[in-house]
Amino acid sequence: MPQFRSLPPEVNRILYVRNLPYKISSSEMYEIFGKYGPIRQVRLGTSPDTRGTAFVVYEDIYDAKGAVEHLGGFNVMGRYLVVLYYQVSRMQAARGREEKKKEIEILRKHIKEIEKEKESE
Repeated sequence: MPQFRSLPPEVNRILYVRNLPYKISSSEMYEIFGKYGPIRQVRLGTSPDTRGTAFVVYEDIYDAKGAVEHLGGFNVMGRYLVVLYYQVSRMQAARGREEKKKEIEILRKHIKEIEKEKESE
C-alpha cells in the first residue's frame, strides 16, 4: 500500500552497503534485507576493490528507507553494517578521485624514470 509522505531528496530504492563480511552470500543478504520489503536485486562486490560491499535494490522506496533506518549499525558476523542510499554523483566523484590517484602515481613513476636517465647521462 503506497504511503504518501515527503522524503528527503537522497532517499531512493538503491542502497549501498559497506563493511560486509567477505563470506556473506546473496541468499543471506536477501534474508537480512528482505525483512523490510521485496527486493529486486542484490549485487555483492567480488573484486579486491569492492569486496565487503553490496548494492541492494528494493521494489519500493519506503522499504529501502526502512532498511536504512533499521540496518545501519546492524551486526552481521561480527561486522557492523554501513547502509547508505546510493548517490550517483558521490560514487562518480569517488571513482574520479581513484582514477586521478592512479594517474598521479603513473606520472610520479615516469618522472623518476626521467630523473634516473638524466643522472646516468
